[in-house]
Amino acid sequence: MRVVIAEDGVLLREGLAHLLADEGHEVAASVGDALELVETVERERPDVCIIDVRMPPTFTDEGLRAAIEIRQRRPETPVLVLSQYVEERYATELLSGETSGVGYLLKQRVADVREFLDALERVAGGGTALDPEVVSQLIARARRHPRDELTVREREVLALMAEGLSNAGIAQRLVVTEGAVEKHVTSILTKLGLEPAGTDHRRVLAVLRYLEDRDP
Repeated sequence: MRVVIAEDGVLLREGLAHLLADEGHEVAASVGDALELVETVERERPDVCIIDVRMPPTFTDEGLRAAIEIRQRRPETPVLVLSQYVEERYATELLSGETSGVGYLLKQRVADVREFLDALERVAGGGTALDPEVVSQLIARARRHPRDELTVREREVLALMAEGLSNAGIAQRLVVTEGAVEKHVTSILTKLGLEPAGTDHRRVLAVLRYLEDRDP
């Protein structure tokens, strides 16, 4: 089995490489950032990729977004994502399409070598390997309304948007900077799943969603 490893931590990356080599697998490449990962997969065409969620430059979700890009470019490429925690938004996107050859495990599972190797081989063979905690959180997310993910401050900003206030007006009302309001608005639109579109005004859609979903 030819494997590409994407992990910015040198010790874990080398440890995975040695573990796989000891099991008779070939490590086609090991990389430390998401951009190099995508380019390497295009070049090497591995049997499976092991991808850390948090990678440079921001150490947030670059690895998971790279996994999604890889699957979009080559849906037949198996990917096993490793994470310290469940990144719900992108995990949902990763699992919303074809799930054959997709895995998402929390890193503590790597400590159980046999369990990890079984999961890797299952994913490489076109199966699915999902951490029980991942499944639990995604089910809980499906039961929540997106508005429930907003912070208290974001709900305040959304309510003021519904009143028709501009960012400047909201900043004055909440006694914060206009830049802070802009960040809250961006976060609100993202959490409500309102992506940029040529004909839709996301701010208006956010307000409409707020008005539609208020308790009577």
